[in-house]
Amino acid sequence: MTAGLPWPLAYTVSGDDCTAPMPLGFTAPLAEAVRRLAELGYDGVEVQVRESGAQDAEALARTVEAGGLQVLGIGTGPVAAQDRLTLTDPSPDVRRHSFVPPDRRRPSRRLCLGLSGHPGPTRGTFLPGLEDTQRLWAERAVRQLAEEAAGRGSRLLLEPQSRANTSLWHTPAEALAVIGSLDAPAGLVLDTHHLDAEGVEVVGTVTDHAGVTGCVQLAAASTRGPLTVGDPRLPALFTALRDGGFAGWLTLEHTQDGDSTKAAARSWTALTDAATTLS
Repeated sequence: MTAGLPWPLAYTVSGDDCTAPMPLGFTAPLAEAVRRLAELGYDGVEVQVRESGAQDAEALARTVEAGGLQVLGIGTGPVAAQDRLTLTDPSPDVRRHSFVPPDRRRPSRRLCLGLSGHPGPTRGTFLPGLEDTQRLWAERAVRQLAEEAAGRGSRLLLEPQSRANTSLWHTPAEALAVIGSLDAPAGLVLDTHHLDAEGVEVVGTVTDHAGVTGCVQLAAASTRGPLTVGDPRLPALFTALRDGGFAGWLTLEHTQDGDSTKAAARSWTALTDAATTLS
């Protein structure tokens, strides 16, 4: 592993199928982003995608592996953010297109083979009088996604997000209630920004849930920017992950401050500095 950490370190990037780079990821075409991140010493990438058929998966894997990195995770946030498709939309056509259109949802299990993926289209805002129905739509979809992912040797991860993003699963406890109802393996993504936004104490939450967490997404507190050297939360966070038996990966998901290479280098340096507490 790099940066002196016992876990793989990834950076958020956008697939070439995105209509624009995701604002919390490296702002360069995929091949260029992979090359620069490899030079900085990252282990892999977490790729945000829109299209995910077999050909898309093969091309993505070739691009990342040619740059010397691994695809550590797949996110489908652009399906919601760029195409406005969610699994809780009142329109049956929108829900159908967010889940089963050719070369988008169903073939994506190939892309997630051997990885873990978290679905963007589960985002959505509840409408008055439809809350229970929309929640049921989302939970049914998650159940199917988890079963399909498990059938391909993968695992679905649910990310609790702040209420500014979604009406669904704002806290780890709410996401774990859904995970506990599934017949297929699933886990958590813990994003420090969303935990902070919901007033959930980060280190204590990681301590409690390290074993079921597949990915921790990191950003500076309050700014959601790159990490800074001397961040007092990082050493305690790393100790909680190690002592809790965390076996996933870390992802930098933050704003780029106008220069992705410098932002990635800043976060890398901060993590390297904080990792000395584990030695």
